[in-house]
Amino acid sequence: MVYGLAAIDSSGRIADRAVIRTLGWNPGTRLHIREGSGVIVVRLDGQGVFTVTGQGHLHLPAAVRHWCGLTAGDRLLLAANPADGLLVVHPPAALDAMVVAVHADLLGGGQA
Repeated sequence: MVYGLAAIDSSGRIADRAVIRTLGWNPGTRLHIREGSGVIVVRLDGQGVFTVTGQGHLHLPAAVRHWCGLTAGDRLLLAANPADGLLVVHPPAALDAMVVAVHADLLGGGQA
C-alpha cells in the first residue's frame, strides 16, 4: 500500500501526482470511479469513462463529490494498491467514522 494526503480543488481535481504515478497511471489512463460505503473506489479499467487528466491529476466526477459531501479544500486520504491497480479515496467523513470507531474500541464507549 502507498498512502498520500491531498486536497481537492474546486473542479474536483486531486493534485497528488505521486500516488497516481505509483499506480502507473499516466495521462489518458482509463478508470472506473464509484462511491461505496462513504469512500471512493478508483480502478484501472480499459473501458472506463473517466481518465487521468493531461496534467496527471485524478478528477472526481461531480456526482461522486456530491455523494461524499466534498467541497474545495477538503483533505483526502489516498490509499493505493499498485499491484491491483486500485485507489481508495477516504473523504473526511469516512476518516471521522474510522477514528471514532478506533477510539471507541481503545477508550471504551467512544468518549475521547
